Amino acid sequence: MAFREKGILFILSGPSGVGKGTVCRALRKRGTSLKYSISVTTREPRKGEIDGVHYFFKSREEFKGMVQNNKLLEWAEYVGNFYGTPIDYVRETLDSGQDVILEIEVQGALQVKKRFDEGIFIFLAPPSLQELKKRITGRGTETASLIENRLTMAKSEIELMQHYDYVVENDEVQAACDRIEAIVTGEHCKVSRLIEKYKRFSEVD
Repeated sequence: MAFREKGILFILSGPSGVGKGTVCRALRKRGTSLKYSISVTTREPRKGEIDGVHYFFKSREEFKGMVQNNKLLEWAEYVGNFYGTPIDYVRETLDSGQDVILEIEVQGALQVKKRFDEGIFIFLAPPSLQELKKRITGRGTETASLIENRLTMAKSEIELMQHYDYVVENDEVQAACDRIEAIVTGEHCKVSRLIEKYKRFSEVD
């Protein structure tokens, strides 16, 4: 049987407002081979968001049903809403040899680490808390109190960086994409992923 390398699960997370969605959109525009896993959420759609494209929007009752039926790789409650990753899509895509990237909150990433520790965890960091506040405020969708809540949460999340494999500073979107693509390439060159392929060379006469 021909050797086929299994796909790698990349988990990209970081504080709210750091630009996870922006970076993932930029990666897709580049034509990256990474498959974007769509999250399930109970929050209301923002302007321009489409169900099944940006998120799977579910009621709280529907979400709880997915949790009870073990249909989520991870899930978390964040600022009053639930977020989760559908497990079937991830498993099927990895088994087909394709990479998957999850764009999730820090709580969710730490859950994945417990259940899927072979994943590669990337922390997307802001250049500074001042810049993070500017980005959150620039959305124009949060109240002053919610902005302060997000900044307080961001400080505690940055302290969890030690549980990740890589940190990528999102000082400029294209530069952040370059760093993520370099991580993907490096992971696929690891001996542990390719040694079985080259061991088969000895089987050839």
